[in-house]
Amino acid sequence: MDTSRISPTAHYTGYVWHDNGLSTDALATEPGRRLHTLLRPFNDLHTALTGGPNLNEMLIQRHLILDHILTRAIVSGEVSQVVEIAAGLSPRGWRFKRRFRSSLTYVEGDLPDMASLKRSTLEEAGLLRDGHHVVSLNALVDSGPESLSGVAARLLDPQKGTAIITEGLINYFPQDAVDGIWRRIADTLRASDAGGIYLSDMALNSDVSSSLVAKLFRVTLSAFARGSVHTPLETAEDARRAVLAAGFTDAALTTPARMASEVPVPAPMGATRVRILRAGVQLPPSPES
Repeated sequence: MDTSRISPTAHYTGYVWHDNGLSTDALATEPGRRLHTLLRPFNDLHTALTGGPNLNEMLIQRHLILDHILTRAIVSGEVSQVVEIAAGLSPRGWRFKRRFRSSLTYVEGDLPDMASLKRSTLEEAGLLRDGHHVVSLNALVDSGPESLSGVAARLLDPQKGTAIITEGLINYFPQDAVDGIWRRIADTLRASDAGGIYLSDMALNSDVSSSLVAKLFRVTLSAFARGSVHTPLETAEDARRAVLAAGFTDAALTTPARMASEVPVPAPMGATRVRILRAGVQLPPSPES
């Protein structure tokens, strides 16, 4: 794998998934391993100072909870196709296609270089199944073949329920850009005959500004990601209103601490700085029904 075109955060998260038994060797990189080793003292210090989850544990928390909610939606028949935006080195498509096989269509989207690299990596490892697509997708554009609507028109069945996922993406954009992403996702779900759900993690300003350690954590993460981390929304209610304003018909946020009874997340005590969003587009019944 030519890792030069992968961002540091993609390397790091990819290795965290692998280190915790959630990924395959093909998606773990040597730069990811080095970053994982380099940040270990910071993670240990954060845990010692706060008693709460460190970066690795928060990444696993959000990943497992998103997996749990998605699994429940698939098993219930609510959705049978998934689009993961900015998928990076996420192993979710590989794992869910391995479990649900032909009953699930899974589309991973990312910018062209990343998408091409991941597709070739999975193909060379023999891990790309029928119905598993890795494509170029830009969540910031409204139209064209790389837009969310363009990808959906090409690869999704409008008769089937859809889940759209953004993991580790939202807080790297200012709120006006996030509002646009949310609007495009809601429009895509509404364009189908079955509606669907949107799943994401996000951080709120009230969570990450609650202590000096949390503020330093945000600064460190911004430097690591080579860009600003934005937390313009203050509370869960502010976030819920913004999501509904983008066109969703329902929205709710939860925390890993609240989900710990359902999902065996690491370090559940004090796990409140990552929020998990589940929003939906429920279509009205047709006149004939």
